[in-house]
Amino acid sequence: MNFIGRFTVVFVFVFSSFGEVNSQDLSWNEIANGVWKASVGEPEDISLLKAADINPKMEALQRLPKADFPLLKSEIKAEVIDGKTYLRFPLSREEQLFGLGLNFKTVHQRGRIMQLHVDHYGGKDDGRTHAPVPFYVSSKGYGVLIDAARYITVYAGSGVRVDAKDKPILRDRNTDKNWNSRPYSDAVEILVPTTGADIYVYGGNAPIEAVQRYNLYNGGGYIPPKWGLGFTQRVPTLYSQDDIIKEAEEFEAHDFPLDFIGVEPGWHSMAYPCTFEWDVTRFPQPEKFNSDLMAMGIRTNLWLNPYVSPVGSLYPKIKPLSGTHTVWNGIVPDLMLPEARKILKTHFVENHLNIGVSGYKIDEVDGYDFWVWPDVAKFPSGYSGEQMRQVYGLLIQDMTAKWFREKNQRTYGLVRASNAGASSMPYVIYNDYYSHKDFITALINSSFVGVLWTPEVRASKTAEEWLRRMQSVCFSPMAMLNAWADGTKPWTFPEVESAVRDVANLRMQLLPYIYSTFSQYHFEGLPPFRAMNLVDGFSFDATVTEGALDSTDNPYKMAVKSEIKDQYMMGDNILVAPMFAGENERKVILPAGKWYDFYDGTYVGENEIITVNPGLEKIPLFVRNGGIIPMRPIQRQAPEPDEKVNLIVRHYGDAESSFVLYDDDGISFDFERGAYSKVDIVIEKDKKGNLNGTVSKPEKGKPYGYNKKVVWKFMTK
Repeated sequence: MNFIGRFTVVFVFVFSSFGEVNSQDLSWNEIANGVWKASVGEPEDISLLKAADINPKMEALQRLPKADFPLLKSEIKAEVIDGKTYLRFPLSREEQLFGLGLNFKTVHQRGRIMQLHVDHYGGKDDGRTHAPVPFYVSSKGYGVLIDAARYITVYAGSGVRVDAKDKPILRDRNTDKNWNSRPYSDAVEILVPTTGADIYVYGGNAPIEAVQRYNLYNGGGYIPPKWGLGFTQRVPTLYSQDDIIKEAEEFEAHDFPLDFIGVEPGWHSMAYPCTFEWDVTRFPQPEKFNSDLMAMGIRTNLWLNPYVSPVGSLYPKIKPLSGTHTVWNGIVPDLMLPEARKILKTHFVENHLNIGVSGYKIDEVDGYDFWVWPDVAKFPSGYSGEQMRQVYGLLIQDMTAKWFREKNQRTYGLVRASNAGASSMPYVIYNDYYSHKDFITALINSSFVGVLWTPEVRASKTAEEWLRRMQSVCFSPMAMLNAWADGTKPWTFPEVESAVRDVANLRMQLLPYIYSTFSQYHFEGLPPFRAMNLVDGFSFDATVTEGALDSTDNPYKMAVKSEIKDQYMMGDNILVAPMFAGENERKVILPAGKWYDFYDGTYVGENEIITVNPGLEKIPLFVRNGGIIPMRPIQRQAPEPDEKVNLIVRHYGDAESSFVLYDDDGISFDFERGAYSKVDIVIEKDKKGNLNGTVSKPEKGKPYGYNKKVVWKFMTK
């Protein structure tokens, strides 16, 4: 037999051995309203959703509109070859793709190639990021999740098959100026380097419905404690308990909001790797330290990375239950083992939670490759270094969150790595990358994949940059100044101290609105901060006042079709358009319907692009017609459970409307057992056409932190 003959035999053997799982062999089961699942090959017993230990909100899913399976099942292909899973999903010409992880530079993901790999973000949207979620959302209103704890490669409409149904036009580069080195592709193709995977498809009538289903299936979004939505300052690394108390007093002296303080690595007796034990020189009385801060209305949040130091008391207990490789000479607990989790829980609860610690900042669970354990590492649970890399951030979020839940105490913290299934986790992602504009793009992208992101403030070269960053962070899931490296304060630039305080106070005033928005995340799966592509009325088929929609010179149409990377929605009603250092003005794309300036109620436009020049002191904010914004008076800290404040209700525009104001005790999980209030704020016109407002009464005995008197402000001029 010649060489060619031998090769042919081998080729046939490979394909007959592993075969193709044809589309008719895929069994698509509707496991919830509008959610379908199919299994390909032999899925591993570790996965992203299993690591997150999700608890689907089936009743909430049932309340969503019915949805049909969104793709042609016959065009979904799957095969397992040589121990690897190959998947293919159809893609039409007009579709755009969103999601595929926490990306910092791009919102549109079609045409890209990504290896979804938990890592420090390295400045490229190549899939290596803090939350490489293998979930994509189509502009046609559906979503697809690949639930596998592996480094997944996605060809998001970038590879052209010989047998493609919708082939790109053949062009001659010599003579055709429209020749393209990256021709059109009609498929999303995905390589999962293992023997099988579970696939989920989320239907919908619009992209936001697919995202809602994804979030609700993963347990619904997390409602932070009220104090978690206040302002937080992370102190320098080696601050002592006396230094931190003094810092808290400085915030009060400057009349600046402060609800919780981040205690950085110096609280450990050793860090990198960590002992998780209080350093007796800097923190001789940790229980008193926590109680003294609590008496000031301030919670503590402790920094850690999960690598156990040989000099700590945990080391001999956890060593037999740890991986084969170290990180900074610290062992890596195998969090897949119940024994390991039990040992950690005993230590952390006794030494932290029981003395008043309110949360954690979980660092360095993301990468780089030369920092964390290598892929050749093994863990006593039997899982590989690669698998553990993809789920470790989920595992530690889940583990620590359960400690607080068992105490019926809500927490809110920070983490460096996450993945699919994290919607219900009480953590916000952060990193060491520091591009202001890219931070906003990440905030936008977080809304597609069920994670939260903070564009934290650390340092700035100028007062202008300082203020602009502060404005952005006050309109994000966590208003955080991270001074661990250089000791910056909100008043570091005295010339803008007043403006920084004003925007921080505005965030505190907006807590009723923000808290209600997070309740939507929990009960309805709606992201609290949303990409414009998830907003009703934001599409190029909307009616515009000038120019035909099919005209290539229609600026609104072209703007909406482009990547929108620098504006987003906070809840249903507020459009946020951050300013960046060096900018005196910016363009804002307004969706369908009338829009009004947040500050004075001036009408600004509809279905169009506007240019705004807000001055240095303001971040541009706009409210949709009929938008209701519940607020409260300026207070430095979030209200306590038994505290009642005045309710201020703003209404914008001339439309009748309503808003559901949510409230609970702000600290516990009692709301999951029905201990919460939802009252209706309704704006209606009387016979003369005048707008009037009413607030329904809260249910008797349910938590409600507002006085009966309501201050109404009809903003539109």
